[in-house]
Amino acid sequence: MIISPKELDLCRNGNSGNPHQWLGMHLLADRPGLVVRAWDPGAQEIALVDQKSKKSYQMIKIHDDGFFEFFLPRRRKVFPYFFYSTYENGERKWLDPYSFEPSFDNSAYEQFNHGRDRRPFDKMGAIPLTIGGVDGVAFVVWAPAAKSVHLVGDFNHWNQKSLPMRALGSSGCRELFVPFANIGDKYKFRILGADGILREKTDPFGWRFESPPGNASIIQDREAPILREKNTVSSTKMIQERPLSIYEMHLGSWRSKKGNESPLSYVELAEVLPDYLKEKGFTHVEFLPPTEYPYGASWGYQVTGYYAPTFRYGTPDEFGILVSALQKVEIGVLIDWVPAHFPSDDFSLSRFDGTCLFEHEDPRQGLHAEWGTLCYNYGRPEVRSFLIGSAISWLDRFRVDGFRVDAVASMLYLDYGRKDGEWIPNSNGGNHNLEAIEFIKQFNQAVHEEYPHAITIAEESTAFPQITHPPHVGGLGFDFKWNMGWMHDVIDYFSSSSEHRSGSHDKLTFGAMYQFSENFVQAFSHDEVVHGKGSLVNKMNQADPIAKLANLRALYALQWAWPGKKTLFMGSEFGQWKEWDFDSSLDWALLDFPLHRGLSKLIGDLNSLYVNHPTWALNDHNGDKFEWVDCNDAQGQTLSFLKYGNLPEDTLLVACNFSDQLRQREWGCPHKGKWRVILDTDSSLYGGQETAGDSEFNTLDHGCNNQEFGLSFSVGRWSVRILSLVL
Repeated sequence: MIISPKELDLCRNGNSGNPHQWLGMHLLADRPGLVVRAWDPGAQEIALVDQKSKKSYQMIKIHDDGFFEFFLPRRRKVFPYFFYSTYENGERKWLDPYSFEPSFDNSAYEQFNHGRDRRPFDKMGAIPLTIGGVDGVAFVVWAPAAKSVHLVGDFNHWNQKSLPMRALGSSGCRELFVPFANIGDKYKFRILGADGILREKTDPFGWRFESPPGNASIIQDREAPILREKNTVSSTKMIQERPLSIYEMHLGSWRSKKGNESPLSYVELAEVLPDYLKEKGFTHVEFLPPTEYPYGASWGYQVTGYYAPTFRYGTPDEFGILVSALQKVEIGVLIDWVPAHFPSDDFSLSRFDGTCLFEHEDPRQGLHAEWGTLCYNYGRPEVRSFLIGSAISWLDRFRVDGFRVDAVASMLYLDYGRKDGEWIPNSNGGNHNLEAIEFIKQFNQAVHEEYPHAITIAEESTAFPQITHPPHVGGLGFDFKWNMGWMHDVIDYFSSSSEHRSGSHDKLTFGAMYQFSENFVQAFSHDEVVHGKGSLVNKMNQADPIAKLANLRALYALQWAWPGKKTLFMGSEFGQWKEWDFDSSLDWALLDFPLHRGLSKLIGDLNSLYVNHPTWALNDHNGDKFEWVDCNDAQGQTLSFLKYGNLPEDTLLVACNFSDQLRQREWGCPHKGKWRVILDTDSSLYGGQETAGDSEFNTLDHGCNNQEFGLSFSVGRWSVRILSLVL
């Protein structure tokens, strides 16, 4: 035996960090000749075969677990070879993983280690490659503190020790090229951590995953065809000036298959969802996190696979089919992206190499007490590369149109959800997470430089300044921010009874004070229809279902007419009564009832007006184009405002009556002439009573509400009328 018992032990345990030093074919330094070593647990015999001459050499078994060695004293040069193993129940021919040079060298990870690598996935994870004419898969994992890393998978029958990985140096990465690994094989990394604990981990850069409880990564072809051109938006308008009406949805509970309760697959969704969204007039769809996750009740917000669509509805390629089908009918695709926290599941990122590699060690920084999850260490450069790489991978791989970024407030504040003494101040003594702030700026810069037309939206609930301002002026760089203050205020108002609404009138008007401080999206999202909050229609404080639906129609008209972009969660468009349940389909049978069909039609008509009007969306974020007509009629429970266009005929007058009485009054307007109602939520088309009468009005001889002219018309109870000047 040429290898010593100590060296043999180091090799078998993977503790050397360089198993290639012992395994494979090597010239001997202390004598002429070559030595070849193979490790194939379960093999009874192994033959070494010269690929050119086909000469075969029977190797010597030097350890019972399948470690073989052979010395060729007269050979002076390494040569191509393969092994032929014989087992109790069969045999196989195989190429030696330890005969290949590293697929990537240590220098390839310099940008990754400095937090500047936007595409770390090009050199991390399981990458099908051809090396020297040999097809195989290069596996690379970042585990700098690991004592050893072994690759286990279908390709080595999940043997725990047969494939130790080599360390690449200061990058902290381990690598192995496996010529007998194939697309579709499952795999994990078996990591002996710095803490001495052995863990089997899924690949942080996994391109595809199997279902729980296995949770293994799956080798996926990286050469999938590009689904569409990189930039698909032909408009020269800035994204803030274009219509943005988003249908937020959970893929698994939108609609079930006929005859059973199982959800539609990606391919089945591709057949029906595009036409539905086009019919309803939405410009975009936003998927609750489609990234891989183990716990169904998290709806995808506890991510374990940041680079892969969930297995639940099909393959990654089939997810691509869904994205492509939506974009073919000009529906943009946004995904919910979750860089704020991750679950503590032992098979995933937590204590990945026996240290807090992705998270903070100190629970005052690393534990999300409110959600029982872990917080990313944004100060670690590799973590920034990992997360930003995830976002870029979805843009590269599936050509999604952007991201709604979850829980941004929890990233910005060190004391988020924490009591005094449970958090650590920043270097300035404050509560801002300076590292997270820099990460967010870097994320937005990367996305917008790589894909100028991509959209980023922040779910952020505080008064943190300049969320949607560019980084070069001190902002975070998001395109939009959810207007959660407006949403809560307006829902509170509509949740009050008719006799108490006069006392809550400021909840309708306060939002105008800050509406133009950011580029807002007015959103009624999934968060408002879960955890005992009830559906939107059931928030309307009326006893009569007809009155509830009338109030909901008025609420939607206010949302669409109010400045800002729009988001509505699925089921809300037709007035689903029950609270959203992630485990069951929406109540589509409600569309058999006229009132619900009417509400659905209203959403379609609101979207049509919003998208096709020349300046409605154009001026969503222009405070000079918004003006109150009357914001002080608390007693009458009316509200009215103007949205100016570039031309007089583009001007919109929005008259709202949220009382339980018909309101006949005079309303100020800026232009003389005939005005026409272009939408009335009390129309019979939408299930209304049409109590307001006429729909065309000439201006009065006098002004009112500080406007030069006026109009006299009625607005039905619990309804909104939108008027436009007729030339």
